[in-house]
Amino acid sequence: MNLQSARSPFSVSSLSNGDDRKFSLGGCSSYDTDSVASRSSGVFSGYDTLDAPPSYDFYTNTEVFGRAKKSRPSLFELHSNPQDDPSPPPLYEESSVDKQSPEDEDEPTEPPPEPARFGWAQGVMIRCMLNIWGVILYLRLPWITAQAGIGLTWIIILVSSSITGITGLSTSAIATNGKVKGGGTYFLISRSLGPELGGSIGLIFAFANAVAVAMHTVGFAETVQVLMQETEVSMVDKLNDIRIIGVITVTCLLAISMAGMEWESKAQVLFFFVIMISFASYIIGTIIPATPQKQARGFFSYRADIFATNFVPGWRGPEGSFFGMFSIFFPSATGILAGANISGDLKDPNVAIPRGTMLAIFWTTVSYLIISATIGSCVVRDASGDVNDTISSLTGECLGVGCNYGWNFTDCMTNNTCTYGLSNYYQSMSMVSAVAPLITAGIFGATLSSALACLVSAPKVFQCLCKDKLYPGIGFFGKGYGKNNEPLRSYLLAYIIAICFILIAELNTIAPIISNFFLCSYALINFSCFHASITNSPGWRPTFRFYSKWLSLLGAVVSVIIMFLLTWWAALIAIGIVIFLLGYVLYKKPEVNWGSSMQASSYNMALSQCVGLNQVEDHIKNYRPQCLVLSGPPCARPSLVDFIGAFTKNQSLMICANVLASGPSPGTADSMSSTHLKWLNNRKIKSFYHTVVADDLRTGVQMLLQSTGLGRMKPNVLVMGYKKNWRKVQPGIIENYVGILHDAFDLQYGVCVLRMKEGLDITRTIQAQVNLGFETSTEQGLDTNSTAPTSPTIEASLDPETLMALTQPSTLFQTRQGKKTIDVYWLSDDGGLTLLIPYLLTRKKRWGRCKVRVFVGGEAQQIEEQKKELKGLISRFRLGFKDIQVLPDINGAPQSEHIRKFEDFIAPYRVSSVQKDGQEADEATKEFSWMVSDEEMETFKAKSLRQIRLNEVIQDYSRDAALIVVTMPVGRRGSCPSPLYMAWLEIVSRDLRPPVLLVRGNQENVLTQYCQ
Repeated sequence: MNLQSARSPFSVSSLSNGDDRKFSLGGCSSYDTDSVASRSSGVFSGYDTLDAPPSYDFYTNTEVFGRAKKSRPSLFELHSNPQDDPSPPPLYEESSVDKQSPEDEDEPTEPPPEPARFGWAQGVMIRCMLNIWGVILYLRLPWITAQAGIGLTWIIILVSSSITGITGLSTSAIATNGKVKGGGTYFLISRSLGPELGGSIGLIFAFANAVAVAMHTVGFAETVQVLMQETEVSMVDKLNDIRIIGVITVTCLLAISMAGMEWESKAQVLFFFVIMISFASYIIGTIIPATPQKQARGFFSYRADIFATNFVPGWRGPEGSFFGMFSIFFPSATGILAGANISGDLKDPNVAIPRGTMLAIFWTTVSYLIISATIGSCVVRDASGDVNDTISSLTGECLGVGCNYGWNFTDCMTNNTCTYGLSNYYQSMSMVSAVAPLITAGIFGATLSSALACLVSAPKVFQCLCKDKLYPGIGFFGKGYGKNNEPLRSYLLAYIIAICFILIAELNTIAPIISNFFLCSYALINFSCFHASITNSPGWRPTFRFYSKWLSLLGAVVSVIIMFLLTWWAALIAIGIVIFLLGYVLYKKPEVNWGSSMQASSYNMALSQCVGLNQVEDHIKNYRPQCLVLSGPPCARPSLVDFIGAFTKNQSLMICANVLASGPSPGTADSMSSTHLKWLNNRKIKSFYHTVVADDLRTGVQMLLQSTGLGRMKPNVLVMGYKKNWRKVQPGIIENYVGILHDAFDLQYGVCVLRMKEGLDITRTIQAQVNLGFETSTEQGLDTNSTAPTSPTIEASLDPETLMALTQPSTLFQTRQGKKTIDVYWLSDDGGLTLLIPYLLTRKKRWGRCKVRVFVGGEAQQIEEQKKELKGLISRFRLGFKDIQVLPDINGAPQSEHIRKFEDFIAPYRVSSVQKDGQEADEATKEFSWMVSDEEMETFKAKSLRQIRLNEVIQDYSRDAALIVVTMPVGRRGSCPSPLYMAWLEIVSRDLRPPVLLVRGNQENVLTQYCQ
């Protein structure tokens, strides 16, 4: 077989030699082969093809320095013939990476400097452990052990660690479901739950971290001030000394942070070793035999009876309860997100975050358990600190376990004056330690490391939030500097916030709110994992498998409960702030699309509801006019769109449809849908938009009528604009227009035709995407030599950006109608659609003050009887229409001048000499089947005169109405010529200032008087 003779239109021929080879497609411009992965070897395998094998480049948004990013060939390139499509889509698939042309910018000759990246140990585990450990470990854990006992203290520790562990599992699952960038907690929540919840929690989380810098710094400053007080050193006074030390400390931490992540990480490692040395000093101290001074303070080394006594609770004071101790301890278990918050500085966040976070939770939990058990085994609850309180020097009754070791602390225990022991002395770990200053150094390391971690976390999270531009006025702080893209401006902002709260020094009030902000983050992370799992989205594929959606839900619920257990008023404030920020983002509707689980949930709910509707039979009480609006591009006929949207908004289905005849490919038409949907959204019109490509308008509408909708969510009313220039277009176009009405009736659709005096189409100066089935800007004369419509000017389609740049035009239906009338001419019973639409309009604010008047035909002798009968019928429908008028002269003879005008309308389409179905008709007459014969004029004379007379009546009664609704006449298919039918519609609605809506239901009831 000669393959060369069977080459496809996309034949590939070499244009030049060397590495910069280019190939040409038949009819296409040449393009660089480096962008097509299949050419990497430079050889095709057996046949000419552009198919590319799988490549990493096709699925990534980043580029490797020194190598052009490969692009997957588009479907158009593989499948279509570019010579057949006048407006092809892009040759290659679009990439989200900004491509720079060599002509615009010079390519760098050297690769950019590699930023510092950290592994799971240094980047996550150590950072999380340092942030979890804090002053509570050194100063409050012994006291909690004395209050709750070793047993309940272990339960408190394990429950707290279980909650943080569940959050860690959820964090690990989210962090391994795709590539994680900078932004930490905000990035994880926002990309999972969407910008609404993510943006709100990101802002308060960044603020909470900035304030937490002040909290930890003040904790350090207070410790230093106590040491200064012990040595009788003072700068000003106690409060101002704390402020001065705090400002100096946070300034030094800022210098470390702004020096770069490498220096900050080294400082964290240093703090880690200091804390580990303090732990070692403490453990050694518990083993060393106690001196008499330490025994007087309650330390006796490891004793079984001390362990047994301290194992059970010993509640004291107003906080002496399980939940009281839990609320005090739980903040010391937080800090597990410190590693995730610098996700952009990790070598491999998908590995580092799960491994480092879970190991940090494990080791810190072990350390808490060990310290509570050891301190509870060595130190009694009460001791006086007086070396003379021995049994040999005192007489009388001896209370407490200290009696077993020769010490009698009965007096201070009875009088509640003991100053030492676990229940009274917060510095018990310093007392037990082999080298007491090392515990102080550990407190310094814990507070400074936590402050430094928060000072880094806040700017990193805030930088990502700034880049997403969810809130106004914060973009300035998102700029990055250096190889690590350090947010120096955000560092300064966090520094200023920290300084302000250090100077305020009222952290006891703000601390509960900050704790609740962190708990909000935990709750949302757990909920994110649960929500992403429960939606069963195909995009939820985390590589971390050790999680459970139900555990995540439990973690979210428990986190919220703990918020209220800690401080109920702070929980309400935190939740209120989250709701406020959530409402702002919902109101602004940022143009971001991150494929969140909320989108997946919306799809699942919509799908479930649509499928569920299939099980529900239709009922008249639930009938809603679901409108298929032949609007073309919605921006071309805003009045039509506004009017239908007025009574379908939040109530029924509306679909704006556009038929592109002999236009671009379906792929190109679909790509323009987002532009029109954006226009509808900006106009606050709740509508779908659907485009079909067909050979002509009628074929396209037939496609729409039969295929639009899903299940029971499908249109039942066809809405069109009136063809105002029907006498100036070719007869074939009239045939198609009227044929669409026949097609709708055949498919049991109701039909509405809207006519406005000034017309509907506003694209007089825009010659793109004009649909000849509606009023066009090109007025063609009547041509009896052709029945086919000419091609519209669709080839010169308007650029979507230019189309969207058009201003939103104001229309009559966007304003309040005031105390006008809606006049309904219910001349033929169509099932009630003619009455239902005006009723739905009056339920809206813009039409709410309008009065509905119903006009019906009748006889002069029976006006009162007919009026009473009609009032009774309408009252049973509960529409609230009170003004009913019977028109006895509706069947009278019209004025002769109006008859002549009607005859003038139809004159160009008359056949006066012969009848179309007679033997005398020649071949030319048979060809023009749309022409009106004398016999047809006589057959429909009465109906024609009725339409003329109806217009006269409307002129008399409804000149000042806000809207005129008229029952639309029906022309029998095959009997009533299209021009005659158009003449009826013309004469009924001509010369009327108010908008006219011609309505015809499908002759089935849409109103009922029954309740079942």
